Amino acid sequence: MNPVIPKSEYPQRWQRVQAMMKSQGLDIVIAYADDRAVFGPAHARWLANFPVHFEPVCILMAQYGDPIMLVGPESDEYAMLAGEIPDVRILKEFTHPNEDYPFTTMQGMTEIIADVGFANSKSMRVGVGAQGLIGADLWRAFQSALPDAEWIDAENMLCDVRAQKSAAEITVIRHAYSIAETGLKAALATIAPGVTERAVAAEIEGAMRRAGAEGTGIDTIVAAGPNSRPILARSTFNNIQENDLVLLTIAPRYEGYHAAIGRPVFVGDIRPEAEHALTLASKAQEACFKALKPAIEGRIVEAVGRDIVNKGGLGEHFLYSGVHSLGVIEFEPPIFGPSQDAMIKENMIISVDIPIFNTPWGGLRVENGYRITNDGAEILHRTPFLLRV
Repeated sequence: MNPVIPKSEYPQRWQRVQAMMKSQGLDIVIAYADDRAVFGPAHARWLANFPVHFEPVCILMAQYGDPIMLVGPESDEYAMLAGEIPDVRILKEFTHPNEDYPFTTMQGMTEIIADVGFANSKSMRVGVGAQGLIGADLWRAFQSALPDAEWIDAENMLCDVRAQKSAAEITVIRHAYSIAETGLKAALATIAPGVTERAVAAEIEGAMRRAGAEGTGIDTIVAAGPNSRPILARSTFNNIQENDLVLLTIAPRYEGYHAAIGRPVFVGDIRPEAEHALTLASKAQEACFKALKPAIEGRIVEAVGRDIVNKGGLGEHFLYSGVHSLGVIEFEPPIFGPSQDAMIKENMIISVDIPIFNTPWGGLRVENGYRITNDGAEILHRTPFLLRV
């Protein structure tokens, strides 16, 4: 049976957010979500199990009581059918000025906020989740509806609330990793000289869909030869060649949650430069694994891997933060790069992603997922570092 998040868990999540609101002095929280890749759906999925599509959504929460889901005029029925928040309202600010909905009851933000007990916005502190995703017109509409409110960026606060995973979340994420491994097996069965990158990506995604994936957290990356050089490569009609390095990054989304496995696959002979890079990345991955534990700053773990790559002469190609959280976003805060002091905690899901990119011969990543235990870390999949076809 495919694991899911039980309905009983959602009210517990609302209570956790409300406890955070009280501690931060937030009167209400507006958590925005849309269907933009990677970050867009996160708040609606975590708070309501609602997979946003086409129209944006906001979850409105006060310090007490149940949340309200605010949707566009074409999403209300699906929100009531699929979501876990029974109070669904159509938000006037989500409507298009050229579209007519003559049989739809809509409310403005000011009216809805009055319904949750705030007659005016004076002295109100409003926390906003995913503020960076809100379009300029909608943001102006929100501010116009609450002209006297103090607006607080609450994105990291909300991410911190969900950083430590429940037992049900861990089970769902484990399943997502098993789906990622299915995709990897499909890739290895398909990669060969003359096959296009997109053909390999299609086999990966088809296999993962059949295994239960609802989509991907990031676009599946299959990049051969020089196409492997960029951090965020895109799969093309490029034909894989004999002796190519094929970069794979496989990140299925299952029940709103993600897994991520990154590996190079070698077709035929391995160039010495690429072999050296893989050796360094593999050593860095193993060293970070051994360093993972609760109650430690994540950047200390990241520095262990970065130091290995530096000493191997490829430090300038370690181009981004190599340790990050994973959940309803594939690359989720807290991020544990050199400038961040966030702590690793028990039952976080951590991705250690060792990058070596922008080299003359191409690039690669070695990415693994872990659950933080009470005294270390548990790997969530078993994938060899060296893959050849």
